[in-house]
Amino acid sequence: MITPLLLALGLVMLLLGGTILVRGASEIAYRYGVSPLIVGLTIVAFGTSAPELAVNIYGPLQGATDLAFGNVVGSNISNMGLVLGAAALLTPITIQGQVVRREVPLLLLAITVVTVMALDVPLDGREAFISRSEAIVLMLLFLIFVYVNVLDFTQARRPDSLFADIEHTPLVKTEPRSRVSWILVVAGIMLLVLGGDMTVQHGSALALRFGVSETVIGLFIVAVGTSLPELATSVIAAVRRESDLALGNVVGSCIFNSLVVLPASAMISNIPIPQLGIGDLVLSWFLAAILIPVFIFRKATMGRRTGFFLVVIYVGYAMARILGDTA
Repeated sequence: MITPLLLALGLVMLLLGGTILVRGASEIAYRYGVSPLIVGLTIVAFGTSAPELAVNIYGPLQGATDLAFGNVVGSNISNMGLVLGAAALLTPITIQGQVVRREVPLLLLAITVVTVMALDVPLDGREAFISRSEAIVLMLLFLIFVYVNVLDFTQARRPDSLFADIEHTPLVKTEPRSRVSWILVVAGIMLLVLGGDMTVQHGSALALRFGVSETVIGLFIVAVGTSLPELATSVIAAVRRESDLALGNVVGSCIFNSLVVLPASAMISNIPIPQLGIGDLVLSWFLAAILIPVFIFRKATMGRRTGFFLVVIYVGYAMARILGDTA
């Protein structure tokens, strides 16, 4: 009885820590007049992905490497299926900025690279895993992503740039308010570290108790739990008609998961790919591929029908994965 309660407490700490971190970091970013889309792709996305990073650092340190893989891939599937689908069900997501037409293909590239890395070893007849050398390659790709967004930030501040169509909402903060924002960031990180430790320990214990594999626990219980910040942020953003922020949060979080969270785990210990892991990666690739025609060829709008389709895919996948694991 205590283990499920402590697991729930760990997830609550992750949610609270991610929320506090996003709030503090966003206030600091807005002081410099950053657009909602760029904030969504970077500060908000990285902040809401901090729970995944916390879990995936503690996981390998405690030997729960299967949990680390399931958390990353499960979070990506949850973000693109459940989170984005739920946001689009509430209100159609329309993207004004042209920059997202580059970020979505970059997400597809990131997932493709991870999938290829997971396939190279099985072709040799050995156990599949993500190695430290492959982790370095993924992190280099992330540095390119950060560099491109820094260029976007500098260009977005020019009135004659191609990003002038993106809405800007600069908020000038007083010095005391700025200190409060930094305090929120530090407090959020502390909660994420503690919550990540509790989630890994008691998530693994719960898996062993019910005979469910750590991979499935990571794919759903932990992954959905650590995706709650993304879900809350994107749904609220969609309701407030901040479509750029809603999509930027999802896309940026998935990129961060693939190019930072997963390789961070692999730098600690090789991350084995479970038997059905390739299928999970292929599904995440498919969900990312759906976004390209939706936002490039359909006037950059995702309607409720597409949102419903994404949610149905996620629910069907979850049921099939859980039933297959317990059969």
